[in-house]
Amino acid sequence: MDWLMGKSKAKPNGKKPAAEERKAYLEPEHTKARITDFQFKELVVLPREIDLNEWLASNTTTFFHHINLQYSTISEFCTGEACQTMAVCNTQYYWYDERGKKVKCTAPQYVDFVMSSVQKLVTDEDVFPTKYGREFPSSFESLVRKICRHLFHVLAHIYWAHFKETLALELHGHLNTLYVHFILFAREFNLLDPKETAIMDDLTEVLCSGAGGVHSGGSGDGAGSGGPGAQNHVKER
Repeated sequence: MDWLMGKSKAKPNGKKPAAEERKAYLEPEHTKARITDFQFKELVVLPREIDLNEWLASNTTTFFHHINLQYSTISEFCTGEACQTMAVCNTQYYWYDERGKKVKCTAPQYVDFVMSSVQKLVTDEDVFPTKYGREFPSSFESLVRKICRHLFHVLAHIYWAHFKETLALELHGHLNTLYVHFILFAREFNLLDPKETAIMDDLTEVLCSGAGGVHSGGSGDGAGSGGPGAQNHVKER
C-alpha cells in the first residue's frame, strides 16, 4: 500500500485553509469549457471482441501520456518552493518507495516519481505486453488501479494548485475534457476507490453530470465534498 492516513497541523503549500479558498475550477464559466462535446460514457465501454486487459492497457497508457502532457504545461509553476508538498484540498500525499519507505517530497518530486514509475511499467513487456502471444500478468488489474490512483493525484493537484495558470494558458478546456474521460473510464472498470476520489467529488459532480451520470462516491459526511466541516485539518496519504 502506498498511502496512509494521518493528521498534520501543517498547511499544505502554505496556502490558506481550503475552506477559505475559492475554487475557481468550480466556476460555471470554467466548468463549461471542453474541447469536444463527445459522450465519453460511450467511448469508455469495452468494445465487443476486445480483450479486457488489452483495453485497460491501451487506455491506461494513453491517459498516462495525456496527463503527463497536461502537467508539463504548468510544470514551470509547480516548483519545490511553490508546492512544498503534494497537496490537494485538505489532503497531503506522500510517496512510498519499492521498500515501502515513506518519502517526504515536494509536489514536483512526487509527480516525477509517479511519471517515472508509470513509464517503467508501461514499457515493461512483462507487465504491458505488446508482442503477439505474450500474456498479461495475474496482477495486471491491481497495477492498473495503482497507476490510476497516482494519475488521479496529479490531475487533482493541477486543479487545486495550478488551475490559475491553466486558465491563463487557456488550457482549462483540455483539462476538463481529460478529467471527464479519465474519471468515466475509471468508474466504468472500478479502477478508483470512491474514497480516494471523494476529495474532488464537487468537481466530478459538475463535470460529469451530463457525461454519463457519475455520482459521488462519498460517504455522505462531507469529507472531500468541499463542505466547511471537511476542511478543518490536513490528512496525510
